[in-house]
Amino acid sequence: MIIEFLAVIVAGFGGFGVAHLLHRLSWRNLPDWIAPFGAAAGMVCMLVWLEYTWAGRFEAGLPDEVTVVSKNEHRIWYRPWTYVVPLTTRIAAIDNRVRQTNRNNPDMVLTGVVLKERWALTFGFQSLFDCSTARRADLTEGTILNDQGIPAAAEWYQLTPDDPFLTVACAGGGAANGGVREEGEDSGGRG
Repeated sequence: MIIEFLAVIVAGFGGFGVAHLLHRLSWRNLPDWIAPFGAAAGMVCMLVWLEYTWAGRFEAGLPDEVTVVSKNEHRIWYRPWTYVVPLTTRIAAIDNRVRQTNRNNPDMVLTGVVLKERWALTFGFQSLFDCSTARRADLTEGTILNDQGIPAAAEWYQLTPDDPFLTVACAGGGAANGGVREEGEDSGGRG
């Protein structure tokens, strides 16, 4: 966060310098307010760039076994440019580094789920995917497994057979690496 703050300050100085240079090169024909305007424009442009590139920078730093499967995109009235290009505010990914298959039921796959929001800590938890019936159960610290390795009292979420969460978890990350689901601003929950 401190790096981004410094980047905005540097962009402000750069915008001020460019505008001041243009003012001087025009033999002071440009208005005097052009230099402060250049500073403000440089800072706003840097802020917009940082907001739009955070998701790509986060995704680029993920290991190969972690596959992004969902991105929430928002359009916000006080950021009118988001109506042209929506802003990604949250990323959900499947972490197949912790992938385990149930020996008694090979259609049951346990994987990690990673949630990342802009300006928030990364949140991770484990989910059990039933690949044969296209459903998912999130595991908590108090989840108890029965003899078959299935959660005794878990809340199951029904998924569609082509859901990116399901296809990436069941395929081990290889089948749906390009299948990122875009979600609207009303999407909530854990996926």
